[in-house]
Amino acid sequence: MGLTPAAPSRTSGAMAHTQSPGPTLAFEAVSKRYPGGTVAVEQVSVEIAGGSFVALVGSSGSGKSTLLKMINRLIEPSEGCTRIAGADVAAEPAPMLRRKIGYVFQNIGLFPHMTVAENIAIGVRLAGGKHDGARVGELLDLVDLPRDFATRLPDALSGGQRQRVGVARALATAPGLMLMDEPFGALDPVTRDQLGHAIRALHDRLELTTIMVTHDMAEALILADRVLVMDAGRIVADETPRGLLGGAGGPVAQALVAVPRDQAARMRTLAAEPAGNAA
Repeated sequence: MGLTPAAPSRTSGAMAHTQSPGPTLAFEAVSKRYPGGTVAVEQVSVEIAGGSFVALVGSSGSGKSTLLKMINRLIEPSEGCTRIAGADVAAEPAPMLRRKIGYVFQNIGLFPHMTVAENIAIGVRLAGGKHDGARVGELLDLVDLPRDFATRLPDALSGGQRQRVGVARALATAPGLMLMDEPFGALDPVTRDQLGHAIRALHDRLELTTIMVTHDMAEALILADRVLVMDAGRIVADETPRGLLGGAGGPVAQALVAVPRDQAARMRTLAAEPAGNAA
C-alpha cells in the first residue's frame, strides 16, 4: 500500500492550505561545536535547489542529523547561517519557523492519548487554526489510510500506519520543505521499501524540497536526486546516485556504496548456485 499522490487541498475551512512549491535551502559556513571541544558540524556550505530530494548519508557521528536539525533550529549553530528561500532561519521565532516545515523522524512522536485526527491537526491548532474533519480526511487519503482511522488511537495502528500518520501530520500545514530523520529505520524491510517509494512519489506530486537523513546507502541511491556524504562533520562528497555508482565521490563515499554493491553481488552469486550448493 503506497501513499496516494493526490492533488494538494484547495478547499475552504480552518485547516485548508494551498501547497507551496519547495523552497531553496542554503547552508553558509555552518558549524556546531559543543563544550569540551566536540565538533559535530564544521564549516558546511552547500546550496540545495527548490524541489530537490537530497539524502544526507554518513556513518554514525558524521554530523548528518545535527546538520538537518539546524534547518528547523532544533539545534542552534555555533556559527554560520542557514537560509530558506533566501531568508535566515534565525530571523523569526523558532516555533513560527517550524510551522512552515514538515518534519518526520524515526520514532514518529505521536501523542498516545490523542486520536489520529488530533495528532494530524496538532500543528494547525498550535498555529491558531481549528480542527477540520474534512481536511483530516483528505490527509488520510493522501497517505493511503482509511478515513475511519481518524478516531483511532496510535496504539491501535501498526508501525507503518503510525509513520503514515506522521507524514500526514507533517503535511497538514502544506509546507514546501520536508525534513526526514531516519524516517523508515524502525520499520520492517517490506514496509520500509513501500513507504520509501511512496514518499518519493508524494515529493514529486507536491513539488516538495525534501532532505532525508539515512544510514542506508541503497535507500539514498534509490530515492534521492542528490546525495551529500558527511564525514567528521564535513560534506566530503556531493554527487548524483549515478555518479556515486560510477565511482565518483572519493573513498568515504565509495566505502558506503560498496555495502549495497557487495550485497547485490552476493545475491547474484546465490541465485546462480545450483540448488544442491545452497546449504
